[in-house]
Amino acid sequence: MREKQCRFCSNSLKHSFADLGLSPLANSYIKTENLQVKEDFYPLHAYVCESCFLVQLEEFEAPQNIFNEYTYFSSYAESWLKHARAYTRMAVSRFRLDRNSQVVEIASNDGYLLQYFVEADIPVLGIEPAANVARAASEKGIPTLVNFFGRDTAARLSAEGRSADLLIGNNVLAHVPDLHDFVAGMKLVLKPKGIITMEFPHLLRLIQDNQFDTIYHEHFSYFSFGTVQKIFASQGLTLFDVEELPTHGGSLRIYACHTEDETKPETPNVKRLLELEDTAGLRQLQTYQVFSEKVRNTKCNILEFMIQAKREGKTIVGYGAPAKGNTLLNYCGIRNDFVEYTVDRSPHKQGMYLPGTRIPIAVPDKIRATRPDYVIILPWNLKDEIMEQMAYIRDWGGKFVTLIPGVAVM
Repeated sequence: MREKQCRFCSNSLKHSFADLGLSPLANSYIKTENLQVKEDFYPLHAYVCESCFLVQLEEFEAPQNIFNEYTYFSSYAESWLKHARAYTRMAVSRFRLDRNSQVVEIASNDGYLLQYFVEADIPVLGIEPAANVARAASEKGIPTLVNFFGRDTAARLSAEGRSADLLIGNNVLAHVPDLHDFVAGMKLVLKPKGIITMEFPHLLRLIQDNQFDTIYHEHFSYFSFGTVQKIFASQGLTLFDVEELPTHGGSLRIYACHTEDETKPETPNVKRLLELEDTAGLRQLQTYQVFSEKVRNTKCNILEFMIQAKREGKTIVGYGAPAKGNTLLNYCGIRNDFVEYTVDRSPHKQGMYLPGTRIPIAVPDKIRATRPDYVIILPWNLKDEIMEQMAYIRDWGGKFVTLIPGVAVM
């Protein structure tokens, strides 16, 4: 067997963080005509590097095979659109953006964010590898380059005079197998006084809130602030500010600039967050090694709830078809003998089946028609929004359930 190496520092990977068994690609939803076709399952085993503390998966499938056609469209989450609008207002004001500025977003999805910069009359460019998703952005009038981002793409954009005053990357860093190429590309395409902002789930919250379901093959890496600081510094970029956000169960928004840019002093937030991570033990190997036991205990508790509910004759369905839900259901071995179906607002998923578990995905109105006893909210980070939308299940005594960080019936 070949030795596993850290994708950032090349140190040997020896220490397990979470072993979730075998699982299909979390976004490989199945069409009806393919139900009799075999699926590929891959080891879903996260390791932690004892040198730089990057938590990571091995690369079993190339990004080109994962992201060329994608089923995740950001615009179907109202809370995420609200977050995007608020970010736009902040960025325009703080960075003094106007019609002479250039905003570039990496992994721009369906234009969920750039549409608000367009409304503010600020030039934009989206970079999105999934052609079907990029098409949705283009139909909104958002210029979108269908490509993966790295040194080559960045050099081409820079040569064309499309360098960025503001370079954005939301929930993309985890999807990158070659961190050096990606971050070096950001350095290349950023104007001398430009600013980078990136958002990604915070590893500290993953550990503290038992968010093991956010581990799936499309997420190659899981980041602490301290580790990201090292990754950016290795390519001549300095993190001068950071914010903690509630999105996706707890995220970070980092602010970066060229290391040689002395016009952006480091804020107190940088030191504070590094100290927070140190206090939480993110620079100690033991913190990572005890996580696996917490995950196994959670699986037992979830299965005990499901078994007891079915023995009592209760009906269980799901709400949502997120990638995180597919990790959880496959790890726990939950199929349609426990969860009869799930629903999703996205028409791109309706009528399909969840990978691995083969649970059917229906339209949300099916819940009103079938009146289940329990509705499992798989995208638990959106539970408040979903509970408000689906409040009518109370009419027949239905209850909501979340399974992360543990089983909770509401």
